[in-house]
Amino acid sequence: MDQRQSFKSRFIRDFLMNKYLYLMMIPVIAYYIIFHYGPMYGAIIAFKDYSPMKGILDSDWVGLKHFQEFFNSYYFTRVLTNTILISVYTLIFEFPAPIILALLINEVRKRTFKRVVQTITYMPYFISLVVICGIITDFTNADGLINRLFMLLGYDGQAMLQKPELFRPIYVLSEIWSRIGWESIIYIAALMSIDLEQYEAARMDGASRIKQMFYITLPGLLPIITIMFILRMGNLLNVGFEKIILLYNPITYETADVISSFVYRKGLLEFGWSYSSAVGLFNSVINLVLLITANYISRRVSQNSLW
Repeated sequence: MDQRQSFKSRFIRDFLMNKYLYLMMIPVIAYYIIFHYGPMYGAIIAFKDYSPMKGILDSDWVGLKHFQEFFNSYYFTRVLTNTILISVYTLIFEFPAPIILALLINEVRKRTFKRVVQTITYMPYFISLVVICGIITDFTNADGLINRLFMLLGYDGQAMLQKPELFRPIYVLSEIWSRIGWESIIYIAALMSIDLEQYEAARMDGASRIKQMFYITLPGLLPIITIMFILRMGNLLNVGFEKIILLYNPITYETADVISSFVYRKGLLEFGWSYSSAVGLFNSVINLVLLITANYISRRVSQNSLW
């Protein structure tokens, strides 16, 4: 009881000292409660035959029917495989890209050149996704820029987005191009916090810049890399359906159709609300398991974790 009173008194004292900071938190908390936590009760339609006429609570309860239907369907293996492959490819190739860019920018000594590189790499992130997908579509057409370059080397032009085997490489490469600059900001900021005296001591000991990178810079970045990796694992299966939908077509469904695009088609286009909710809930549970697992392993191995 004394501990509760002590905590309450400390909280009241802290609130009075920082009341304006607490007030600034109210819109953020309200946003998450209204738009993120509030709608979570709607997930129960995954266990019902939802009808807009009956509403969520009065719709017929069917238990795990929609989950079993999804697990036994032809689409289960296809969308799960595509989602895992695209996510893993993106994790392998896109996740380290901003780290490498941040390390390279950190080694540049001319500030003007550094700022130019940063500006150029940041720009694609601020371009509308629709515009980016339009650029990708134009560049990969049979007479697009990329095919023209290939034709100069003696290759035949082809509509790349009509080739199922090329969809994943195009998706991953475009992700790297559009996100590498923006995601490097957090690593560049982390580099600024590394004590410069460590570099001076390393230079006095005769360490080259490469050794300084491996023995000072990378260890200094390791905590933030770990946190970002854990967060990425928590969203491993959340492949953005907007970009997929804008780029794929029925010809490439076999390699491009992922869980989020499947949910979009089933829920909004075919009005299978309960079925699509079951698929989305399955996806969220898997992501939660991956997040907890990655956090646990990181805490045991490197002592760095989210909690």
